[in-house]
Amino acid sequence: WYPRLELSYHGKVVTVTKNRAPSMVRTTVQDLAAAVEEPPRQYVVHERDRDHLLAADEMPDPIPLIDLGRLMAADEAHKLREALQTWGLFLVTNHGIEESLMDAMMSASRDFFRQPPEEKNKCSNLIDDGEHLEMEGYGNDKVVTPQDQGLSWNDRLHLRVEPQDERNFAKWPTHPESFRDVLLEYASRTKRIRDLILRSIAKILDLDEDYFVNKISNTARGFARFNYYPPCSRPELVLGMRPHSDVGLLTILFVDHDVGGLQVQRDGKWYNVPVKPYTLVINLADCMEIMCNGIFMSPVHRVVTNAKKERLSLGVFYVVDG
Repeated sequence: WYPRLELSYHGKVVTVTKNRAPSMVRTTVQDLAAAVEEPPRQYVVHERDRDHLLAADEMPDPIPLIDLGRLMAADEAHKLREALQTWGLFLVTNHGIEESLMDAMMSASRDFFRQPPEEKNKCSNLIDDGEHLEMEGYGNDKVVTPQDQGLSWNDRLHLRVEPQDERNFAKWPTHPESFRDVLLEYASRTKRIRDLILRSIAKILDLDEDYFVNKISNTARGFARFNYYPPCSRPELVLGMRPHSDVGLLTILFVDHDVGGLQVQRDGKWYNVPVKPYTLVINLADCMEIMCNGIFMSPVHRVVTNAKKERLSLGVFYVVDG
């Protein structure tokens, strides 16, 4: 997920002086978690939304696990159709990304977030002497009104991976040294997965197999978002990511298999998305729901916090222009 909102305040100390623009001093959630016993009120979920924040409902039926190597088979295609109509997301195995590459990607992510602040801030999303935030880089998200929207308990590193000629390597970490090569290889694999899913959806809808792939051509934008969720002392009050649906086409999510937290909403109830090592979670996004005429759904989802363990995830988001 990446927000489409304008800057106000998100984990920052903002000082306003007359006739001057706000100046910001970064306070990441990671630093905040180490410095305070109680989360600041901006992160606390409103009391009306707090019921059963951690107690997920019992699933009416499992979220399908789909073998991408068999996706052209009728039974696997049927599972995909059911998943997109009922959940809007599904788990995938046999996806073509080696376990060694997934381990390397998660290890590089963890190494980045464990660096000292001065190293991570070399990739900062603060620009104009700290007066504004941009999409790409390390830090926090942009919000309009934190008093209404509330803040999420996470830091992120947001990087453009597609198209190739629009990658801004100035924002990419140089430590660990393997980071760039690993992400480039990982992103090349998720692009193949994207096209396979789009072709499968087209076939399910009795469209030409390349209908959606041709629509996006090679100019579709792709973003890698690395999420870091520090431990939170009050998981019953704070969300790692507030409820939202993704914009764009689809999201390919690689979740830390040591710590769960992703939840999906269905019929007004929240359900835990299972954590299975070396599987991916794929969900449709808003534009794809529109392109499918609402036959398939873009699910609302959120992330709950953990009192004792950090959590990492990597989402690759594909977005259409225009």
